[in-house]
Amino acid sequence: MGRGTTRTTTGTRTASPPTPSELRDAARVLDPRFRSDLRRLVDIDSGSHDAAGVTRAADWAAGAMRADGFEVEVVPTPPCDGAAYGPVVVGRRRGEGSRRIVLFAHLDTVFPAGTAAERPFRIEGATASGPGVCDDAAGVAAGFAAARALDHLGYRAFGELVLVLTPDEEVGSPASRAIMAGLVTGADAALCLECARENGDLVGARKGVADVRVTVHGRAAHSGVEPERGVNAAVEAARLVLELQELSGTVPGLTINVGRVAAGSRANIVPDTAELHLEVRSVGLEELVATLDAIDDRARRPVVEGARIDVERLDVCPPLERSATAGLAAMALDVAGSLGTDLEVAATGGASDANFVAALGVPTLDGLGPVGGGDHGVDEWLDLESAPERIALLAGLVVAIAEGGPLR
Repeated sequence: MGRGTTRTTTGTRTASPPTPSELRDAARVLDPRFRSDLRRLVDIDSGSHDAAGVTRAADWAAGAMRADGFEVEVVPTPPCDGAAYGPVVVGRRRGEGSRRIVLFAHLDTVFPAGTAAERPFRIEGATASGPGVCDDAAGVAAGFAAARALDHLGYRAFGELVLVLTPDEEVGSPASRAIMAGLVTGADAALCLECARENGDLVGARKGVADVRVTVHGRAAHSGVEPERGVNAAVEAARLVLELQELSGTVPGLTINVGRVAAGSRANIVPDTAELHLEVRSVGLEELVATLDAIDDRARRPVVEGARIDVERLDVCPPLERSATAGLAAMALDVAGSLGTDLEVAATGGASDANFVAALGVPTLDGLGPVGGGDHGVDEWLDLESAPERIALLAGLVVAIAEGGPLR
């Protein structure tokens, strides 16, 4: 980044990009606002299936963005499988450049209503805690703070800066996925504000994941009087469990977990149905598809005579592959170096909305929030001292993208 000019007017176009020291200083100045936003979000119950709670969080976020000068739209989501979800919040800030940059985070948590009252936001030393403090209240607050830092420095060389907050990421984004696709399609870059790894690393790769239900159909019979007339679905299911688990590790990074098995109703009845619920995770899309096809092929060849097997792909999330993140990752490491921050780009088995965004062909990078850990647990935490440097990094990456850095 080049040398900056003196900046005395918020929102005025600058002659050159902000310097690393200016980004750091702006992030420090705005840190009290970040902490205030973080507290406000953590103290709102916003479990994915608590549509009213997520809507309260969305209404607050929409108001905060309007106060910061964003054009804000609150987009209702459709019901999915009979469940209602909160809205998507979209904030837009027009700039004077050409590149459209999307920052996205999620408002929902995994915690039920009442958790915020039981475990309210608190700070002990340099650590903040509370439900969703890391996943993903800190990401939302960091997005606001980075946008404020750029505005504080008068930087508007992007074409459009878009902040998108979704209501259902923790359950796979069933209601918001299509809305998100419309918002990011054609964007020059997309930055996911999930928090950094516990050691500060960004996330440049995530496994794809498929949720699969396998149903075995047999024929019931009295197990004492005429067991020979039955077709035992449980026996076929048992064979399937062993064979499917054996697929794990046949390709590097491929895992299969049969997490639920159910069969029959009584010990004196040959079970006529059995059900397996399993999850497939893979580093690459090709391997994920090939494994799902292998499960379909096995279903066409039952071992127990007379059995029939149905396979349903309940949800398939493509992987976030290195090819989608390499350009932005290199750019982020350069920005981090200029800020004196030492970090790497990691891979993880968990999925996020970045998986879906990258699959649309948009250059994407993940893990750009502050440093935290203990996601989904009672000991979830956030390192508050990491927030200013991560906000400076996020703002600096927006600048680097806007200034024409290579995205691929």
